[in-house]
Amino acid sequence: MIPLPSGVRVWIATGHTDMRRGMQSLALTVQQSLKRDPHAGDLYIFRGRRGDLVKILWHDGLGMSLYAKRLDRGKFIWPSASDGAISISAAQMAYMLEGIDWRNPQLGWRPQSAG
Repeated sequence: MIPLPSGVRVWIATGHTDMRRGMQSLALTVQQSLKRDPHAGDLYIFRGRRGDLVKILWHDGLGMSLYAKRLDRGKFIWPSASDGAISISAAQMAYMLEGIDWRNPQLGWRPQSAG
């Protein structure tokens, strides 16, 4: 889990991204396509075409970090908009990174009776 300081915003870059891209290329995408400052301390999440890999770009004030996560099974739930970015909470990001539908998290199992 990425240790997020309070007040950090999390942005999902809608659409799909070429996952061969590195941190400088993704930072340039944040600056030119999303019209945001990649060095402001926000997290930017990018997803590939297949949907099982995400990359997270974050500048923590000291330097740029690039995190990657690939799911063994399933795909990351992604917004349907084709361009731009949407903001989500840190809790929603945690759900998403676990492969859970962050838009409407549901418990997988619930007991039917207490006894």
